[in-house]
Amino acid sequence: MLNLTAEYQAWSDELPALFRDVFTASEGEAEGLAVSSLSSDLLNSTPKDDLVAVLALDDRSLCGCILFSRLHYDQDPRQVFLMSPVAVRTDRQKMGIGQKLISFGLGHLRKKGVDFVVTYGDPAYYGKSGFQPITETDAQPPMTLSMPHGWLGQSLTQSNMPIKGPSRCASAFNKPELW
Repeated sequence: MLNLTAEYQAWSDELPALFRDVFTASEGEAEGLAVSSLSSDLLNSTPKDDLVAVLALDDRSLCGCILFSRLHYDQDPRQVFLMSPVAVRTDRQKMGIGQKLISFGLGHLRKKGVDFVVTYGDPAYYGKSGFQPITETDAQPPMTLSMPHGWLGQSLTQSNMPIKGPSRCASAFNKPELW
């Protein structure tokens, strides 16, 4: 039975290894280490109110995780979060766990009053959960995007784009090579 939860503290030491293993399997060792380091930095340096993690647990094992970190738009009062990274254990992929995690995470953020969620990834995959391509004018990313077609967003309220002004991300994402 799959259990979805936003209670991640008991699992925080295991999360970087999950991200490392998943991204190493799909993208290679360098990417696995980079995403592991990113997740560790997010978990250890992001203020508690600016970080949400959702987990998929099966019995007592970790199957997947998504980290959401706040994007600050000083010229816009709405709450915006970045969904990244996303990982499902390689032996549990293609079972719908990723989509269930995304849906659960978006519902959790909606209950917390978040207005928008953005992500930077595969439009075909994230489009299945309601993310649409957006432009850098719709929501300015904190860094220059190397693949602008992967900039995606979703409103969790009736609020419309654009989001005003430049954005600031969690310090862990303050690295141009991540964008």
